[in-house]
Amino acid sequence: MKVVYSDDHRLHAGGRELLNGELVPLFETPDRLDRILEQLIARGFDERLAPESHDLTPILRVHDPDYVAFLREAHALWRAEEPSAPDCALPFAFAQGAAPRAPGRSVHAKLGRYCFDLSVPFVVGTWQAAKSACDVALTALALVKSGERAAFALCRPPGHHAGRALAGGYCYLNNAAVAAQAALDAGAARVALLDVDYHHGNGSQAIFYDRAELLFVSLHGHPDQEYPYFSGFAEEAGGGPGEGFTLNLPLPWGTAWPDYADALERGLARIRDYGPDLLLVSLGVDSFKDDPISHFRLEHDDFRRIGAAVAELGRPTLFVMEGGYAVADIGVNVVNCLSGFAEDA
Repeated sequence: MKVVYSDDHRLHAGGRELLNGELVPLFETPDRLDRILEQLIARGFDERLAPESHDLTPILRVHDPDYVAFLREAHALWRAEEPSAPDCALPFAFAQGAAPRAPGRSVHAKLGRYCFDLSVPFVVGTWQAAKSACDVALTALALVKSGERAAFALCRPPGHHAGRALAGGYCYLNNAAVAAQAALDAGAARVALLDVDYHHGNGSQAIFYDRAELLFVSLHGHPDQEYPYFSGFAEEAGGGPGEGFTLNLPLPWGTAWPDYADALERGLARIRDYGPDLLLVSLGVDSFKDDPISHFRLEHDDFRRIGAAVAELGRPTLFVMEGGYAVADIGVNVVNCLSGFAEDA
């Protein structure tokens, strides 16, 4: 399986986030990918490609132009308006309930309009890293479209919490959604997006919620207990033409493999019935038992089982990296999933 990766992700570093009332160093750090790369090389996934650069057209098919413009200029606006502040922009006033109009000129108004939480710091390299992550996903998609059975887009920052015009949950651009839309634009009639990250992919769901050409299936911590709290309920099944094309499988804290496997089989059965031309997997491994911000109980070998189960669908498959914050174990869990897929493909 070919891997697409860019060192540009390192430009997004040094940020801080608010966790349980305390400002702490960001959990989403560059060393996450270092550990994944170590395991990829050690276990034979050594065919690594640099991404091709794309213009903004695929991104603008998913994200609003004003939002993309904000992402590009956010840090520069922050430095111009707050020259003596720390070199990391975060919102502190949110636009919830405000009139639906363009934000004011202040960088604080823009941050409050386009961010939904305090886990998306903007440092000088954030835009370049986020744009490069989309390039990684689009380049990996091209490999699958050209005949590869599967490819792995080693993206950072992750993307599945990013909506059309909202950043949050460490996510700025929705890498998987951009790749999915690009596949549809290239002629795919049906695309499925399986999200196995511990946290619900609220951005991916919202982007495709009213559409029938993409099936969104998500296994995640129950929103009664877990971030992002406002989406991911089983009752959310799609709207309008997309009714029935969203399947949420929320699970309680403490879920281990037997119950997770049952939910996974439900999700895979729905994908099998749908018959997609392309399967994307938002690959988060924060369902691991030792993840510091999650509450499932999956073991190392369970990720191999996930990969093998996905392979049984027999569909061209694009894996897109999302979350996972047990840094010492992240590489083992990611490569176990890819190995499980490769062994059963």
